Amino acid sequence: AEQFPTASGTVTITPIRHASLMLEAGGKVIQIDPWSQETEPRYAAMPKADLILITDIHGDHMDSKAIAWVSKPGTKILAPSVVTTSIKKGDVIANGQTVTWDQFTIEAIPMYNLVRGPSAGQLYHTKGRGNGYVITFGGKRFYFSGDTEVTPEMKALKNIDVAFVCMNLPYTMPPAEAAEGVRAFAPKIVYPYHYKGSDLAIFENALKGAPVEVRIRNWYE
Repeated sequence: AEQFPTASGTVTITPIRHASLMLEAGGKVIQIDPWSQETEPRYAAMPKADLILITDIHGDHMDSKAIAWVSKPGTKILAPSVVTTSIKKGDVIANGQTVTWDQFTIEAIPMYNLVRGPSAGQLYHTKGRGNGYVITFGGKRFYFSGDTEVTPEMKALKNIDVAFVCMNLPYTMPPAEAAEGVRAFAPKIVYPYHYKGSDLAIFENALKGAPVEVRIRNWYE
């Protein structure tokens, strides 16, 4: 678990697997993209979620089995409409929308491909379908990119304290490209995630000299 002090208390973020993580702060638990490739007993040992955030419809992000594992009566789900329609539950948060929940402010950041797709004229992630998220708590801003390439919306992010940025091919972007995006919005700390098969040394080396602390963690134990 990684801990970050804020004006309203500590934020604890626990990497789980791939793009899945748990955020705890203010007595609340937020699960982002829970995924059943992780084991049920491990999720069972975690506190149940007060809020679940889902980024996209792909199976490593939208997983009904894992959503059931981390849910309890009253758990709130926020997700794009394509997700809520598929799982038949949750409240919609659309690209560009901001929601206040408890002590948290949650911004939906567009996440999409610009050039990469399964065939000519197609993209793995189309604009408007999925969300990355910026979660603000106690004056600190945490960005979770979701599956994206370096978009104008990513480059335009401001005052990000901690960022979790994807990098893998063919679905998102390679490490060098991810580093270019990070240089543009300059978070204080960045964690690569959703990186299976990627050479993280390329990402780390590309950010040498930038005012960004790169933290490498193992998301695939």
